[in-house]
Amino acid sequence: MNSTSVISIKNESLRTNVKFIQSLIGEQTILSAVVKGNAYGHGVSVVVPALESLGVNHFSVYSSFEAKNVLKVKRKNSTVMIMGFIYKEDFDWIIENKIEFFVSDISTLNHAVETAKSLHKKAIIHIDVETGMNRTGLNLKQLKKAIDILNKNTKYLTIQGVTSHFAGAESIANYTRVKKQFSVFKKRIKLLNENGIYPKIRHIASSAATITYPETRLDLVRVGILVYGYWPSKETFIYYINRKKDKTDPLKRAIRWCSEVASVKDVNIGEFIGYGLSYQAQQKTKIMIVPVGYCNGFSRSLSNTGRVIVNGQISPVIGSVNMNMTICDITHIPDVKCGDRVILIGNQGEQEISFASFAEMNQSLNYEILARLPLNIERKLV
Repeated sequence: MNSTSVISIKNESLRTNVKFIQSLIGEQTILSAVVKGNAYGHGVSVVVPALESLGVNHFSVYSSFEAKNVLKVKRKNSTVMIMGFIYKEDFDWIIENKIEFFVSDISTLNHAVETAKSLHKKAIIHIDVETGMNRTGLNLKQLKKAIDILNKNTKYLTIQGVTSHFAGAESIANYTRVKKQFSVFKKRIKLLNENGIYPKIRHIASSAATITYPETRLDLVRVGILVYGYWPSKETFIYYINRKKDKTDPLKRAIRWCSEVASVKDVNIGEFIGYGLSYQAQQKTKIMIVPVGYCNGFSRSLSNTGRVIVNGQISPVIGSVNMNMTICDITHIPDVKCGDRVILIGNQGEQEISFASFAEMNQSLNYEILARLPLNIERKLV
């Protein structure tokens, strides 16, 4: 073990999830696995090769920095698409390596053209249009200006796609807004076509839209959280499951997070445990130290509220979670010894700590907790 805990990624779970997504989108729609945020905390170096072995060959990232990490581990024929930020100095590298990228503003478009001219190669772009999220994307005025630039620089640009992003497809509260966005998106595609621009791939659907708005799947879907075995929201899961006779969750969680017992000791009744006065032993208490703390992604908010599993039984967190260690009560669990496996997320015997429950204990979203799992935790495919 190179770190004080290990994240195991279950290949069979990834297989189940990819198969489920492909059953929804069919053979004609491309599955782009979103691997931003270090593959939602699962580890790019583990997840990308694993997904490639399952037939996935298109990957979406946020930045040029993330694209470099994917390029190190992907196969030659897999596609990398940058959906967001690009360092100016990376444009040469992007075009040389045939990395695809979103054009969300005129400045990026002009820089792409200039770089492509200097390299005598084409930049592979996706036109990102504003449809109502008001985050990134070319508004109507900017799009009309971009059309002129696009048509004047066909020698330097491959217009691979046209794209946008829904503002909250995971919630029914946004139904009207999502429908309006999709309508605007289709109008922007029509405008491009009327001006002689025909992007090869139209894409707007996220994980949530892939489930709840099947008409938006188009030529490609950008799916992140579903790949790893989680639903974008409870609403999305309920929407799906209510339309099925089989009420079993079709997704399988891909992640398991384990550590081990570092030490065991007895504490007398009335003694305070850990920093401060947040926990006082109400009886003679046996505790174990787990070498994982908030610097490892085990949040301070889990102090006196979190739980782990050891020897097949639940062990509550007591006292404050430290930077590098956590104290747990094992008074009721016999025969715990140094080196025993401790489950932070996952199951052991009949007990399970699901990631959803872990996120709820942290008072955070699945997305947030996953993405915040530190890079220095060892990750492996099992």
